[in-house]
Amino acid sequence: MDFRITNDCEGVDWQAVADILKTVDMAHYAPEVHAKAFRASHTTVFVYDGDRLVGFGRAISDGAYQAAVYDCAVLPEYQGHKLGSRIMSAVLDGVGNCNVILYAAPGKEGFYRKQGFSLLKTGMGRFVRADIMRERGFIE
Repeated sequence: MDFRITNDCEGVDWQAVADILKTVDMAHYAPEVHAKAFRASHTTVFVYDGDRLVGFGRAISDGAYQAAVYDCAVLPEYQGHKLGSRIMSAVLDGVGNCNVILYAAPGKEGFYRKQGFSLLKTGMGRFVRADIMRERGFIE
């Protein structure tokens, strides 16, 4: 497989972004909402197999010392090819020497540990749909 990695939001199929997030059981919204979120992000990474979008990730950051990673996803049939690691590496390179936080899907913590992340002892969150986040195991 010959993968192409880009940071450019132009020409992205935002419906594919929503579909991939839905496929991997992550939060997903209308395509235009994803377009707005990615375009407003500090760092974006998209992976293509030919013309097919197969994975992506993004980070928001102040560009100085804080960043947060969101929407790191790879289609299931492309998992196991180190694409998630390549996406995370590109995102982390993009935010430079910042502290980086994220919340991992329950059961995926091991992947992020391999990327150098540790569990937070005092992390907290306030969510628009707290009931869903509680049901999915993200919060108490």
